[in-house]
Amino acid sequence: MEIKILKIKRDQPERVEIRCHEVTEQVREIADFVRSRQGRLTGYMEGRQFEIPVMDIHYIEAVDNRVFLYSSGEVYETRQKLYELEEILREKYFLRISKSTLLNLMKVSALKPALNGRFQALLHSGEEVIISRKYVPELKKALKGGVS
Repeated sequence: MEIKILKIKRDQPERVEIRCHEVTEQVREIADFVRSRQGRLTGYMEGRQFEIPVMDIHYIEAVDNRVFLYSSGEVYETRQKLYELEEILREKYFLRISKSTLLNLMKVSALKPALNGRFQALLHSGEEVIISRKYVPELKKALKGGVS
């Protein structure tokens, strides 16, 4: 498969085009991946509103009835509930890893077993998050066959 990247002028719309003889599983996976990286969430910091690209979010955590979006070096609060975000982000490689946390699987650099059947995820940012043992089977399923 040949890959070609063309730079365009800023006034032109960006697009991804796939040309294939047949729509195979590999082609579907590529298209799904591109679709998964699109989208934004609204976050708030110091009274200001920001639109954060989904692909920039490392994980989402609920603490004391408040929900926070964690990206590289920044933490935003969102008004959405964790269960709402879980539903919205299901197709975007986010997975619930504990009662209070959603993880962007695309930001994980390594996984290692932890105590009591739990796992520890090391993120590209250097942060570490714990995956509760209740959610480990879903993690394994996602890693083997993709997020459902």
